[in-house]
Amino acid sequence: MSNLKHFNAMNLFEVYSLMNITPVRGEGCYIYDDKGVRYLDLYGGHAVISIGHAHPLYIKYITEQVQKLGFYSNSVIIPGQQRVAEKLGEISGYPDYRLFLCNSGAEANENAIKLASFHNGRKKVAAFERAFHGRTHGAVAVTDNARIQAPVNTTDHVVRLPWCDLEAARKAFATGEISSVIIEGIQGLAGIYMPDTEFMQGLRQLCSEYKVCLILDEIQSGYGRSGKFFAHQYADIRPDLITVAKGIANGFPMAGVLIAPMFEARPGMLGTTFGGSPLACAAAEAVLDVMKQESLVENAFNTGNYLMDNLRKIKGIKAVRGRGLMIAIEMDAPIAPLRKLLIEKYHIFTGTASDKNVFRLLPPLCLKPADADLFLAALPEAIQEN
Repeated sequence: MSNLKHFNAMNLFEVYSLMNITPVRGEGCYIYDDKGVRYLDLYGGHAVISIGHAHPLYIKYITEQVQKLGFYSNSVIIPGQQRVAEKLGEISGYPDYRLFLCNSGAEANENAIKLASFHNGRKKVAAFERAFHGRTHGAVAVTDNARIQAPVNTTDHVVRLPWCDLEAARKAFATGEISSVIIEGIQGLAGIYMPDTEFMQGLRQLCSEYKVCLILDEIQSGYGRSGKFFAHQYADIRPDLITVAKGIANGFPMAGVLIAPMFEARPGMLGTTFGGSPLACAAAEAVLDVMKQESLVENAFNTGNYLMDNLRKIKGIKAVRGRGLMIAIEMDAPIAPLRKLLIEKYHIFTGTASDKNVFRLLPPLCLKPADADLFLAALPEAIQEN
């Protein structure tokens, strides 16, 4: 007993600046804190909540699976993996691609970059200004943020390209050294920047011409958020590799890489312990079934347009950018005080961006115009009060 007097509880390593809110349950587009206060969730926990909090079908699939088998490794057949692959291929329009399942968006990008290098034997990767692709070794190297790159995260193999500059891409590719180019379907953390259709089509053409693998990071912009299943589908192109995470399992840790038929598969080339576990697949299958049954991609398109059309009518907003339910609201000054007011007085969650003047809206894809109206009513009042 005497030893207990000297015991100090372990503290958590600080990750983000915390809001003084403790969510304890959720329902649809709303979360409730430990005091019973209801908040409109327009952030979806970093764009993760795709089908809404505590969806009944999601609960059912996970509960039934955990009662049978929670985990086994990828050394055995896991039927849920094949079901997820088939349903994802159908709803996304990529039935001929293969699926590698892993745990996080950064891990998906790491494996996509690695697979491209296996494929063509080249060592360099092209990436874009303002890009964010993750925090692990390879993913942070192609991320355009020196503050989160440790000395060990070498970037000698990365060629940084200006945003939407085809000539710069052509010049880099012409060296014959570029293995792959990675681009977000919509730049998210940077503040919601969409590539031009002409640029995306030109980039696809250049990749084919110079045998560079085109990697589409759809981790934030995919899974219906943009109003199409993948944001790059607005440009009518087909990448060689597509990375997904965030909304894939509605909060259960999961990610994946969609892999074009041209890539060779060898046992041991890619691997994972936890990726594609029975529980993760149950969560992912529920997401795909709900998305299809409730037409959530179409809802994201329609509700997103409704939101953006009405946001553009509000005085005090500098710019509104986005597609579907991936929206930036740019102000003339830092948003921190306004965001704090929206949370504390109006009980509405919004997100931030690298640009301190930008809100990001990344709500569950089940958001309806009636839910959006709560924000559209609160924001002008908050702007005026602020």
